[in-house]
Amino acid sequence: MNRLISKRSGTLLSTLIIFSTLSFSQLNNVDFLKSAPADGAKFIQAYVSPWANAFGSGLNGGWYNTAKPHKFGGFDVTTGISVGIVPASADKFELSSLGLSSSLTATGPTSSISGPDIDGPAMAYKAGGVTLASFKAPPGTSWKYIPVPTAQIGIGLPFGTELKARFIPKVTIQNGDISLWGVGIVHSVLQYIPGNKLMPFDVSLFGGYTKLEGNVPLGLKPDPAIPQAYTTPFNASTSFNDQNLNLEVTALNVSAIASLNLPVITFYGGLGYCKTKTAMLITGNFPTPSLVTPTLPAVPYAEYNNTGVKTGKDFPSINIENFSGLRANIGLRIKLAIITIHADYTRAQYNVFSAGLGISFR
Repeated sequence: MNRLISKRSGTLLSTLIIFSTLSFSQLNNVDFLKSAPADGAKFIQAYVSPWANAFGSGLNGGWYNTAKPHKFGGFDVTTGISVGIVPASADKFELSSLGLSSSLTATGPTSSISGPDIDGPAMAYKAGGVTLASFKAPPGTSWKYIPVPTAQIGIGLPFGTELKARFIPKVTIQNGDISLWGVGIVHSVLQYIPGNKLMPFDVSLFGGYTKLEGNVPLGLKPDPAIPQAYTTPFNASTSFNDQNLNLEVTALNVSAIASLNLPVITFYGGLGYCKTKTAMLITGNFPTPSLVTPTLPAVPYAEYNNTGVKTGKDFPSINIENFSGLRANIGLRIKLAIITIHADYTRAQYNVFSAGLGISFR
C-alpha cells in the first residue's frame, strides 16, 4: 500500500511540475512590464486570467465520488486530477479595452495565455515624444487544459458527517514554488428520512474550500540596444534576478450531492454554487527605460538608469474576480474491494473533467 501511495504522489507531483514549468517559462516573456507599472499590471491581469479561471475551476473539482459519508472511523485516501477547460471566448482580449495610459500605444486584439501561439500587435512606450521601448504583445500557448492534481483524505465522523482534507506540500520548481491545501465537509440529509437504510441512494450537503499559493519567477532584463547608466545600489547583472509573481488562488464549492449506490458501480452528481478568486502581487526590481533630456541642442534619448528601476511597491496588486455561479456535475465510480476508480464531468462557466484513484474503508 505504501508503494501504491508513493507512486500516486509521484504522478501528482510530476503533473504539477509539467504544468508549472510551462507556465513559468511563458512568463519569462514580460516585455510589457517595461511600461508604466499600472499598465503592466493591467496587461498581466488580462493575459493570465483564462488560466487563473481554469485553475480555480479545477480546484473545485474532485472533492467527492459518492454522496454517502463514511461511517464513524471509516476513511479513504484518494489521489486525482481535475482539468479546467478554457473556453474559446477567452483566447483573446482587446488591448484598447484595458484602460492603458496614453504613454503606452497598443490597439487591436491579442492572444491571452491560452490563445494562439503568435505574436500580438506592436506596442510602444513613449515619453516626451521619444519611444523608450517597443515590443510586441506576447504570444499565447494554444493550451486550454489546466491540470490541478490533488491528494486528499476523508474521515467519517459522528452524526452522518465526513471531514475531507487535501494537501500538497510546497514544491520548488524553476526558482519558484507552489503548494495547496483544502478542507471540505459532507453531511447526510437522507439520514433524517425514515427508512433511509432501505433506499439505494444517498443525498448529502457538501461544502469545500481550497487554496493554492505559488511563486512564479519573472524575467525582465534591460534592452542591450539602449544605453545603461546604473549606479550603486543597482547593477544590470545582479539587481534584476529577484523578480517574482506571487499568486494566491482560492476556490469555494457548496453543493447538494446525490448518488445511486449499486454493488460495484456508483452513479453520482451534484448541483450547487462555486466561486473562485485569484490575487497576484509583483515583487522585485524591474528595469524600465527613462527619458533623458540633455541641454539643447542635444536630442532627448532613452536610457536605463536608477530612475527607471521599478520595485514591487510601484506595481498595484492584481485581483482577478474569477467566475461565480452554478455548477452541475455527473460521474461514475467503480469500487473493487477497497479500490475505487472514479471520473466525472462538471458543467460551469469553465468546465472541468476529474478522475481519480483511491482506497476506501467504510
